Amino acid sequence: MNELIKKIQKLKEEKNAIILAHYYQKGEIQDIADFVGDSLALAQWAARTKADIIVMCGVHFMGETAKILCPDKKVLVPDLNAGCSLADSCPADEFAKFVEAHPGYTVVSYVNTTAAVKAVTDVVVTSTNARQIVESFPKDEKIIFAPDRNLGNYINSITGRDMLVWDGACHVHEQFSVEKIVELKAKYPEALVLAHPECKSAVLKLADFVGSTAALLKYAIRHPENTYIVATESGILHEMRKQCPQTEFIPAPPDDSACACNECSFMRLNTLEKLYECLKNESSEITVDPEVSAKAVKPIHRMLEISEKLGL
Repeated sequence: MNELIKKIQKLKEEKNAIILAHYYQKGEIQDIADFVGDSLALAQWAARTKADIIVMCGVHFMGETAKILCPDKKVLVPDLNAGCSLADSCPADEFAKFVEAHPGYTVVSYVNTTAAVKAVTDVVVTSTNARQIVESFPKDEKIIFAPDRNLGNYINSITGRDMLVWDGACHVHEQFSVEKIVELKAKYPEALVLAHPECKSAVLKLADFVGSTAALLKYAIRHPENTYIVATESGILHEMRKQCPQTEFIPAPPDDSACACNECSFMRLNTLEKLYECLKNESSEITVDPEVSAKAVKPIHRMLEISEKLGL
């Protein structure tokens, strides 16, 4: 593995490449990346990089977002089969018809969507900035929120909004077991529950803190004295344990104990070997139709501009 890492680093320097990795990637990929972050941070880094090649160690929509923001750069994803169940739950053709059927609505789409969905969107959001961006609109604004019903309903509940929410979900965050979290709380009564807003409302009601992956990490860093039950994809535990080596982090279990559903099977398709091969051969390249890209870049830029104004 050390030799493979050296080869990747050499190729990166030779090709003026940058490696971006999401918190849900395997630990060894996070460790070799130039930047590790959530979807908002990855988009921000992609938008300002001077590299010629961006290797996006995440899933397909993240590569698309980087390509939309950087059409002149080559964007690679180690495994092009690394999709997203949440993005898949919102087919672009069906969503376009839904938007057409609701004229006068502002369309707010989660970053976990395809480029084609972003192309019929007014502003993109991430779990880091969704609440603040929604609250930046007038209280009587009619809003469509897609695709995550759990995140959309959570924002409705904390803002008093009545957004029209698309019925999509992430297979990882849908699977956390309320009963097993309650059992863990009984076993570790001092533990705090950290939960991502893509979780079901019943899980969020058990949480001591709800936030994006970056927000959950920051909370743990600010309060390392606690024990935590973490209800999000278990890849974040790698950085949590690096930042807080004395803290106990317990992954929240899924409904089916025989299934590692607190891991995203798509995220885990990326490996160091595939990262090396895609950088060596400049393969697994992300392409986006120029017409779609021209429409999709507007709501992404709008998100970045609002985020900058809000200091996110």
